[in-house]
Amino acid sequence: MRRRDLLRTCAAAPLALAAGRRAFGQNRYQPTWESIDQRPSPAWYTDSKFGIFIHWGVYSVPAYAPVNSKGETMYAEWYWNSLNKANSSTRKFHDRNYGANFPYADFAPMFRAELYNPDHWADVFERSGAKYVALTSKHHEGFTLWRSEQANQTWGRPWNAVDIGPKRDVALDLMEAGRRRGLHMGIYYSLYEWYNPLWLSDKKRYVTEHMFPQFKDAVTLLKPSIIFSDGEWDLSSAEWRSPELLAWLFNESPVRDEVVIDDRWGKDTRHKHGGYYTTEYTSGMQQAAHPWEESRGMGYSYGYNRMETLADYHSDRELLMMLLDIVARGGNLLLDIGPTADGRIPVVMEERLIQIGDFLRPNGEAIYGTHARPSARQWSRGAIPKLEEKEFMSDYDIAKLVDTPPAGYARVEAFYTVKNDAVYAILPRRPIHEVVLDDIETPSGVRVTLLEGGQQLESSRQGKQLRIRIPDAVAASLPARQAYVLKLAGAR
Repeated sequence: MRRRDLLRTCAAAPLALAAGRRAFGQNRYQPTWESIDQRPSPAWYTDSKFGIFIHWGVYSVPAYAPVNSKGETMYAEWYWNSLNKANSSTRKFHDRNYGANFPYADFAPMFRAELYNPDHWADVFERSGAKYVALTSKHHEGFTLWRSEQANQTWGRPWNAVDIGPKRDVALDLMEAGRRRGLHMGIYYSLYEWYNPLWLSDKKRYVTEHMFPQFKDAVTLLKPSIIFSDGEWDLSSAEWRSPELLAWLFNESPVRDEVVIDDRWGKDTRHKHGGYYTTEYTSGMQQAAHPWEESRGMGYSYGYNRMETLADYHSDRELLMMLLDIVARGGNLLLDIGPTADGRIPVVMEERLIQIGDFLRPNGEAIYGTHARPSARQWSRGAIPKLEEKEFMSDYDIAKLVDTPPAGYARVEAFYTVKNDAVYAILPRRPIHEVVLDDIETPSGVRVTLLEGGQQLESSRQGKQLRIRIPDAVAASLPARQAYVLKLAGAR
């Protein structure tokens, strides 16, 4: 029996619960949003806080998008779409470097992934402190990273990573490598495909004959713990038949008890239906009661863009401040990497991930499994700016509020998270002499501990402030970090 067939056979068995049972106490989900929306996001997701996004495909060969360009997408994974716009920067780049008659499909044999090492990728992800991963199993170009019969049939040519290009099941290889490291492995899946002949000629048939069986095939083979659906905006969820597809996912699929989904299942669903709410290159949401996730690249693009320089990438401090701020407001951060066509994680991206992990290893208690402080300030000291709440592209630079706030705002002195009977004050600077925290309710027996190292610190109340003394010897012994955590046991 081939590896692929064996995996599909094994996937037919339930994962965890006894036969006939379903997660969260519901026997069966119906193909309606009223029923689907009753299913909460599994706790593993809301506890994880930090995940890795991966945009990798045929677009990784040209790896181009204009940077700081007005009116043009800066997403390199949109290369094919931008290529079909006359006089676009992408069109000019393509004609100059590949020729005006070079079709996009001819990039597929050049996507060879000859240096791809999924075990190394998984090692980097584990060291970063991330708890889950979402790989682009298929972006809007329609090329799949697993062997998909539907892709070949509807495109009329080999259009998957097993039959052309890498000549290996790169998606399945990564799923298995990640799970060996204890990571929750998942997929990004685009519902639509820009130039699929069946999509262009008959969208109803595309949904029934291509998208439905392909989605089920991907889930059955790859067994994703998370599904980041996208490309939903051209049709309603009724036209996509999304409730029907999700009822299958939650009732019949091999991942029915653990899988997490997002909110991109039709032009009518974002921030309304599905699973966790999504934002993209924004500040995220304002302490929403519903699970939410902000996704972004380290630069301007999700897919690898050779036009981006070091100056276009966020620093390790900027990325860590984003993570702390988003977690303090109850969200998750899905931070993207764009591997190269030969299968390497760009060194600067790998370095950024390891730098985040350097903070999370000793301080993860203040991140994983926490939640936002209800009805309390998220930042200590000074006026709190109102963050612009949008689904897509808004200004967000929390590091400026931390280090060089604009006029009228004091510097952010701490981010707060809560777990059980403890409040965690995450300090974005090395504490020296004294730390002053606002809006902290503390009983007389509160214990203040420096999380990394375990030193217990003296504290006192002064009005609405909690003042914590940092002995010189403690301050001098602190390791070089971008942030430090005080655990306030018994505080609120």
